[in-house]
Amino acid sequence: MVQPFIPNDAYARKARSEGYLARSAYKLTAIAEKYGLLKTGDAVLDLGAAPGSWLQVASEIVGPAGRVVGVDISPIAFHEKNVVARQLDILSPGLSGVLAHYGPFDAILSDAAPNTSGIKDRDQALSEELVERSLELAATHLAAGGSLVAKLFQSSETKNLMKRAESMFRQAHLYKPKASRERSFETYLVCLGKL
Repeated sequence: MVQPFIPNDAYARKARSEGYLARSAYKLTAIAEKYGLLKTGDAVLDLGAAPGSWLQVASEIVGPAGRVVGVDISPIAFHEKNVVARQLDILSPGLSGVLAHYGPFDAILSDAAPNTSGIKDRDQALSEELVERSLELAATHLAAGGSLVAKLFQSSETKNLMKRAESMFRQAHLYKPKASRERSFETYLVCLGKL
């Protein structure tokens, strides 16, 4: 879902002036800079890619020698020579077969979020399902040494997700970029060095 541009939101104004589709571009920029996440020539998978602001950032970083595959159930608005956009449900069992044609990936990114209901426990459970799916896809499609970033609505289950991530990666961190709204309970699971 596209986040609306709010006139008094500095990140939204900056996104508009710099040509990004959404303010969330600055979340990925901050994560990528802090953790050295992406580099020229990388193959990247972006789950929950619509409208495409993370695709924009990843496409810029990996350059023409790299490739970014974006997957979302909604149409993806960003197109570039090094971007492949696929309109698919990331929870679909058939997705893994499609991704096999493009991987292995050096990084998997997920800014995917459920359609929130306002019922905190339900929204957290749906968010956890998306993070679990990201970890499943990483187990199959992420190259050794690769990285994963996944949006997470923190809950009592966060500890279990961290344990799973720590069993798959050399490092696992929780990080909230400054571009995340203060009132939001989202954070990002950042996993480095797939074992």
